[in-house]
This record gives sequence, C-alpha cells and structure tokens, in this order.
Amino acid sequence: MPISIMRIKLLFLFALTLLSSFSVSANSFSTGWLTHPNHPPAQVRFMLTGEVDENNNQARGLLEVNLEGEWKTYWRSPGEGGVSPILDWSQSSNISGLDWYWPTPAFYETSGVMTLGYKHDVVFPMLLTFDDINQPITFSGKLTLPTCTNICVLTDYDLDLAPISLTDLETDINAQHLYQQGLSKVPAKSKLTNIIASSFDVESQVLQLQISHQGGWENPQILVDGEKITDDYLSQADIAINDDIVTATYQVTNWLGKTDLVGKEISITVSDTLFAHEVSAVVDDNALLKNSSTSIVSMIIFALLGGLILNIMPCVLPVLGMKLNSMVASAHSSKRTVRIQFLASAAGILTSFWLLASGLLLLKFTGSAIGWGIQFQNPFFIGFMVIITALFTANLLGFFELRLPSRFSTSIASKGNDSTLGHFIQGMFATLLATPCSAPFLGTAVAFALGASVFEMWMIFTFLGLGMALPWLLFSLFPGLISFMPKPGAWMNKVKILFGLMMLLTTLWLLSLMAPFVGNLVTFMIALSLLVFFLFFIAKKHGQKTVIIILAAVVLTSSATLMIGSLTAKHWATPLEDNLNWVPLDQQSINEYVKQGKTVFVDVTADWCITCKVNKIGVTLQDPVYSALQQENVITVKGDWTKPNDVVTD
Repeated sequence: MPISIMRIKLLFLFALTLLSSFSVSANSFSTGWLTHPNHPPAQVRFMLTGEVDENNNQARGLLEVNLEGEWKTYWRSPGEGGVSPILDWSQSSNISGLDWYWPTPAFYETSGVMTLGYKHDVVFPMLLTFDDINQPITFSGKLTLPTCTNICVLTDYDLDLAPISLTDLETDINAQHLYQQGLSKVPAKSKLTNIIASSFDVESQVLQLQISHQGGWENPQILVDGEKITDDYLSQADIAINDDIVTATYQVTNWLGKTDLVGKEISITVSDTLFAHEVSAVVDDNALLKNSSTSIVSMIIFALLGGLILNIMPCVLPVLGMKLNSMVASAHSSKRTVRIQFLASAAGILTSFWLLASGLLLLKFTGSAIGWGIQFQNPFFIGFMVIITALFTANLLGFFELRLPSRFSTSIASKGNDSTLGHFIQGMFATLLATPCSAPFLGTAVAFALGASVFEMWMIFTFLGLGMALPWLLFSLFPGLISFMPKPGAWMNKVKILFGLMMLLTTLWLLSLMAPFVGNLVTFMIALSLLVFFLFFIAKKHGQKTVIIILAAVVLTSSATLMIGSLTAKHWATPLEDNLNWVPLDQQSINEYVKQGKTVFVDVTADWCITCKVNKIGVTLQDPVYSALQQENVITVKGDWTKPNDVVTD
C-alpha cells in the first residue's frame, strides 16, 4: 500500500525531533570525558542524571574520575601527605548549592606517609540546589584534581554545561546507574551505629572514640575529619573491640603545636566488611578509657628496635670499639667472667636509661621542656662529657690508667680484666654518647613516651635500654661466642690507638658544641691545644713514627674520600647550597603567613642533633624538596634548640 507524501513528511519531522532531543540530552547533560594534554593518565566528566526534585528545587549530578595504573586521588580529608580535590562552581547561574558525597576511601602508604583516597575509577555523587527551578541553569565549574604516584600533579579541568531548562530534563538511565553505583559506596546515616563517647585529652593530645554497632564488628575502619580540625593530623586508629563496642584511639598532632579538640564537632566515617555509616559528635574532655594495650605493645616493639639500632649509630662507635677490645682481651677468661662482664655493661645501659627517664619525669612534673638529647642544651653537661671522653681517650692511648680506690682498683676503660664496675661504666657511657643520635623507630617510641603516663614512660625507656643492651646480653647468655674473636696479641695495641683516635674525634665534636656558649675562638683554641697535647704524648708514648702515620692516614683518607666523591658524584645526591631565606621561628608570624595563604615549612634543629644534620643534607638540601621550598608561596622557618628556647618549646 503506497505511503502518502504527507505521512512521509510527518515521519521525517518526528525523526528530526527525536534526534534533536537525543542530541540535547547527550550534550547538555554531560561534559563528556575531559583529558588534560599535560596529564593523559587522568580523565574526568561531570553530568546530570536528569532526575529533578521539584519540591526541593534539586537535581542529581555526578563527577566521575578515571585514573590509569597506580595513579590515585584523595578523599576530602586526604591524610598525612595529600590534597583533596576542589570544585569551584561559583560562576554558575541559578545554582545556590552543591553537595559533594564522598565514597569510603582506601588507605595508601608511600615511604611511611599515610594517605586516604581512590584509585582507578571513582564516582562522586552530587546534589545541586537551584534558586528557581522554572529558570534555566548554567553550570560553570573548575575542578582542581590532585593525582599522585611517585610524583604528584595538580590539574585543572573546566566543567561547563550549556544552559539547561530543568523542566525539559529527562532521566539518563546510564547516568542514573552511575549515580546509584557511587551512592552505594557513600557512608549512610544509620540507627545501627551510635557514638557512645568522644573524648580528647589536651595533655597527651589523644582523641578517643567509643562506637557501638548492632551486629558487632569484623574489621572496622574509623576515619575522623571535620571543618574545624583541618589543621590537625590524626594517626591511624588504635582499635580495640569488645563485643558490639569498638574503641578507637588516635594520637593528634598539629604543625603549630598542641591543639584542643574539646567542643569541636567531628564527622566519623565508620566502615566494616558489610556496611559503611557516617555519624557526628561533639568532642568533650571526659577521662579517656584505658584501652591502649595495642599501642603500648607497638611502642614497646619500636623502643626495642630503636635501642638495638642505636648500637650502630656513629655516636656509639667509639664505645663499641672499646668493648670489642675488651672482648678480645677476655678471650681466655672463664665463661663466668665473660658473662658477668657483659651483664655489667647491659646493667650500665639500663641504669642510664632509667636515670634519663627519671630526669625527664622530673622536668615534666616541674613544667619544663623535655625531649630526647635535651641535656646537650646544658654547657656544664657538655663540659663534663668533654672531660670524660678526653680521659677515656688518654686511657686508650696508654697515657695512664684510671684506678678506683680500695679493692675495686682497676682500669675503667677497656682493659680486659675482671672489673665489673669498669664494664658497668662502659655501658652507662655508651648510653650518654647515644643521646645526640636518633634512629629509626626511636623517635616514635620516645615521642610516645614523653606524652604518656609515668608507668608507660618507664616501660618505653626500659625497652629502649634492653634494645641497646641486646648484643651485650647475647654474649652474656652465650659466652662461648667470645671464642670466635681473634686471639690477643701485639696488634691490640695498634687497635687501641685507633679506638683512642675515634674517642678523640668524639671529644673534639663534643667540644664544638660549646661554641654557642663560650664563642668560636675560645672553642677553637681549646680544641687546638687538646689536639696538640694528644699528638705530643702519642709521639712520646708510641714514637714520632706513629704520629707521622696518623697524619698521613688522615691526609690519605681525606684525599681518597674527595676523589671517590668526585668520581661518584653523578651516582650520589650532592647537597645543594643552602640559599633559602630562613625566617626565625615565631608562632604569631606563622599564623599570619597561614592567613595570607602561604605554605610554611618549619625546621627545628640543634647543633648537637646529629640526625637533624643528616636530614638537612639528605632531604632538605635535595631536590625536589629544595626546589619546592624555593617557591614564592613557601615560607621557610627555622627554630634553633641548641640552647633552651621558649619559642621552640612552646
């Protein structure tokens, strides 16, 4: 049956209308996938689902981010080292609000830095609120998206939609599905999860939450953030589960110093294997519950490892040399004698750590500043250490023996006899020399101890001592190991000279710490006199040939070091010249810089802090850190804790 011309025209017009409406739907609802030419691994798109709530003047939308490989972006509270995405929609018209919903993030760790975020594909549901639903809207947004692998990139995307009439919107099934998919991963409000307590202790800077959930817990993850705590960083939660109640404990830090969360509202994201809920609470100052057993156990392990690693730090090497010398000298001693000697050294180490803990507790109770190595702020202590190390140097070089009165008469230093007291003093001396050094795990354990209770502080320092004494205890438990040491002989005299020179270098380094107190000239003159004195007596005791060999060895070692350094400079990171514009530490100035939108980098150092020097050479004066610190919006602030400094302490 032939089709009339009129019917053909009608079908043609209908097809055009359908195609036209599809085109409007496809192009007006979505920006399409956007890729920045300078950062191809990331794609983003913004779209409306077409669902409109006319009663509340709202419509649903979503932001989808697609990342290749190991690239990741961040949650609204990114963690220790990230930046959250930002969407600026202020140039849009007829839009009065935009609610951004965040799916539950995952934890990521890079070089010990914990962050929260997303990899691969993530959908952020959004809810747009309009001024007048009967008027067209224009969406004009700029998305600043941070993405990271082993480097981080900030990329801007223009999210623009042409003017849209809300009354003409139709639901896009694919967009609606994406929205629901993203919403299913967003923590929801639920009566099944309730806050029992949220308390903060200002003294210890600890936040503790107690949360109940009907049905119990399997593997809870509890995240805390809030608009009023953006400058506060919370450690990973220490979780303790008791039936339907979970207790989460956080150590809170703030780059400006101590913080106070009491009275502030926080948002708590609670997720487990089968659910993700969000609750809110106002923090109070009620007493914390004692559920920190896991934290104590982990800190004890850190203390044990940190103490063990102290044995290979440069501060302790001279004393280890003395101990090795005494071990060789004791090769033919009875097992009982070896066991007693090493137990005495271990006891000396433990005693020193207990004395340090007692001193720090005394300072803490009197309101004074406390910290690891703080005794090196005292010129009298430094002077005492200079005298002691100089005497040990003289003893090792054979100038004289330090003898104790009565039947304890014996060499304090490193002679291989049965001096229990001498070995005890060696252990104490090793601990004193170790305090300017830090080590992996040590800083974490000490920082925890300084803010902990008296009992916990004693526990941490005891295990620090046990960790450092572990090698000594090993020989006391298995004295037969001493048989593997070389046999005593004339070579030991030469080794004693080497250890004596190492101790002399330690003496000169300690003497250099006196410069801020007595001046550079006085320090230099004393150091020069000390050096000449020891070289003179080495020549007198061991002959001029020994002095010539020592000086030649110094020259050759220095030359070889410089030559190797020049040949391998391309393979090793060379510290850059410090041309940074350092500003003296002042908290009021820091607050002003932050208000101006500046990034403030604070470096607290001390002449006696060896680890600080290493960090400066290995991190601060290396790219990319050094280049980042040279940016115009970065203010570099330095605090000097060589001497007691209230500005640094506060």
